[in-house]
Amino acid sequence: MAGLCAAVRARELGLASTVLEKGNRAGGSMLLSSGVVWRYRSLEEFRRQCPDGDPKLQGAIVERLDDALDWLESLGAPVMSAQTANPLTVGRRFDPRGLTEALLRAAGDVSFGRSAVPGDVTGPLLLATGGFPVSLAREHGLALRANLWSAGDGLAHGVAHGADTTRGMDEFYGRVMPAPPARWGEAEYVDHAQLYGRFATVLDEEGDEIPVDPEDWSENGLVQAIARRGGQAWYVVSPDDLGRPTPYGTIAEAIERARTAGGTIVERVDGRLAVHVAAAVTHTIGGLRIDERARVLDAGGKPIEGLYAAGVDAGGWSTGGYASGLAAALVLGLAAAEELAS
Repeated sequence: MAGLCAAVRARELGLASTVLEKGNRAGGSMLLSSGVVWRYRSLEEFRRQCPDGDPKLQGAIVERLDDALDWLESLGAPVMSAQTANPLTVGRRFDPRGLTEALLRAAGDVSFGRSAVPGDVTGPLLLATGGFPVSLAREHGLALRANLWSAGDGLAHGVAHGADTTRGMDEFYGRVMPAPPARWGEAEYVDHAQLYGRFATVLDEEGDEIPVDPEDWSENGLVQAIARRGGQAWYVVSPDDLGRPTPYGTIAEAIERARTAGGTIVERVDGRLAVHVAAAVTHTIGGLRIDERARVLDAGGKPIEGLYAAGVDAGGWSTGGYASGLAAALVLGLAAAEELAS
């Protein structure tokens, strides 16, 4: 999303650009998402939710996102809902495919099946490769809930050219999904998420309880706790809670999707259901250090000439918590294009 947004805005500002897309289609993990682009209602709430993040980057997202959402609509991106379901946040839900197509139509030159390598590009370069969820998942033995091309190319290129990295390089945003032998793919990334950990007793594979933070509204902290305990766990749910709502139907419906996918659901002697789940990585949280103009910085805090990063190639905006990756992609992609045109 970041690369496409930057290309569209650059074209509006009279700049020529080429999007080098590693994959065989546009949209990256944006296309596989729920399409909700959101921010916290205030910078103070953003700071509370992501206390280790960069206040300047967080402030830029809070200040710029609403106008940026209007800009997306002006491109013809179809809005599914004009609000979020979370009282802590504001934003809009777009149809992911329609959003991708609207950006692709307006972006200009997009070259598929290749990525930038040293010596292959002249002029300024914006790194927007989707972070390194593929390599992080592989390193920690976790499931992947992202596109297959975001393997850290942007991070490697930036570091090779003197870029500094942020805190939180081992942090990620993810979801709990049905554990093997369950089978799920891109079409199930959204609705097969088992988003009811706060209503369950969560046990690791040794049977020890994993504490659930009642303030962890997104359950992203729980996902990372499961990852630290080996990557798999059991959600034990009372029959009285099966009718509770999740973002994608009731708990009972979420469990049934896990069952249909081949997941393991055990009825315990006490009448509760135990669902075998696995932590899955969607995007990384750490990344290249940038300023609010999307310029990549070296270890001394100095911008590296001609090098920019946006989306989750850039770290520092949600460290210590969870915030919208699509919002960061949108705001920072626009900021990069506007900096290049200034």
